[in-house]
Amino acid sequence: MLEFLRQPWPWYVAGPLIGLTVPALLLVGNKALGISSSLRHVCAACLPAGIPFLTYNWRAETWNLVFVLGIALGGFLGYRVLGHPAAVNISAATVHDLKTQLHLTDFSGLLPRELFALDNLANWKGWVFLVLGGFLVGFGTRYAGGCTSGHAISGLSNLQWVSLVAVVGFFAGGLVMTWVIYPLLF
Repeated sequence: MLEFLRQPWPWYVAGPLIGLTVPALLLVGNKALGISSSLRHVCAACLPAGIPFLTYNWRAETWNLVFVLGIALGGFLGYRVLGHPAAVNISAATVHDLKTQLHLTDFSGLLPRELFALDNLANWKGWVFLVLGGFLVGFGTRYAGGCTSGHAISGLSNLQWVSLVAVVGFFAGGLVMTWVIYPLLF
């Protein structure tokens, strides 16, 4: 059984399991799946400063904090206990594109060191990336009324027009970042 769990699950198994979480939460407690709202609950619990946006009964949303903690704990345990030691298989065409267009032979350089190396917090560029990037993600999440998972999974399954617009915007922004802005930065 443990060996079965260690294998990568195909999209047609993992996707419906994630998708069925939405109706399960709605049926069990009339709750909406969303992760970005948990940050608001944490801020409301830790910063009782009378800010109107954070003045509400955050205790009624404790289930959301437990849900997010479970995701983090599950991810940690999944990596530590069930971690798959083999490299993820990607298509030969993708490997070819990475080698020819980005001139990569070592794929560990695909992640910007300014974001994923703690030693880069000692310079201004690392802090700019973290602070500015964090602000933009937080602002965008609040402005869009939720994060990608909230809109794409919950909003689309509830047939919300605003979620369709948000998801199209998320994907368009990702494409612009990947193909236009990212190559200019690195």
